[in-house]
Amino acid sequence: MQTRKPVYAGVIVLLMLLTVLVAGCTTSPTASPTATATPTAAPQNVTLAVFAAASLSGAFNETIADYEALHPNVKIVPQYAGTQVLVTQVQQGASADVFASASTSYMTTLVKGGYMVNSSVANFTENKLALIVPTNNPANISSLSDLNKSGVKVVICASTVPCGSYTLQVLNKTVNNSAYGPTFKASVLKNVVSQETDVNSAVSKIALGEADVAFVYQSDVPASMQSQVKVIALPENVNVLAIYPIGVLAQSKNQGVAQDFENYVLSANGTAILDKYHFIRISA
Repeated sequence: MQTRKPVYAGVIVLLMLLTVLVAGCTTSPTASPTATATPTAAPQNVTLAVFAAASLSGAFNETIADYEALHPNVKIVPQYAGTQVLVTQVQQGASADVFASASTSYMTTLVKGGYMVNSSVANFTENKLALIVPTNNPANISSLSDLNKSGVKVVICASTVPCGSYTLQVLNKTVNNSAYGPTFKASVLKNVVSQETDVNSAVSKIALGEADVAFVYQSDVPASMQSQVKVIALPENVNVLAIYPIGVLAQSKNQGVAQDFENYVLSANGTAILDKYHFIRISA
């Protein structure tokens, strides 16, 4: 008689096969694909308006280019003019984020008027006055002493412009200086043929040969005009030191970025650019 195998043994084998098949079709939690993180939004593009004294145009154009290269989301639009013009524009509601002045007095005006973030205001560079003459120097000017000669055509900045104010301070120093005498200042002012609203205009007049000599900052001759003018240093005992402050305007909607740009101006990189344009490192 033939022996029959138990039915339950086959059932067990079948259940085991089904278990393997189900396990193969089921995805283990550890095998789940990692969820892709939501990318961080790129910084929003920002446009900064920088109001700066005309004498800063060369240095600041380079500073701005460097800063924009490091911060591609930031576009800086500079406006250069006489400091007094920029102050008036701010007071009349012009939109700006950063203000850089060629005079501490004008910055003080804006601070007292509540236009500045006071904690941001800092002196960042210094400058001195110099004379410039056309390369061919038709009036044969070699020093400050030649400016009172009859027929010499002198260009200065208006007295409301920092450069003009500093020029008057230089001339005031000559009054009690035996090298010039008490009438020197008056004689020079009689030779003034033009009073400009910013130093860039004064430089242009000399480069174009429209006058014999101009009072400007020692930093004021751009590379494009260096072949057209010659710089003559002023004696230290009559020269004056121009101090340049910078700060963030209270009206700025991008004060953080504006402060970051100011910090770059104050940084080693920013200072090196100012050095290149013959500004003077700020006194300790």
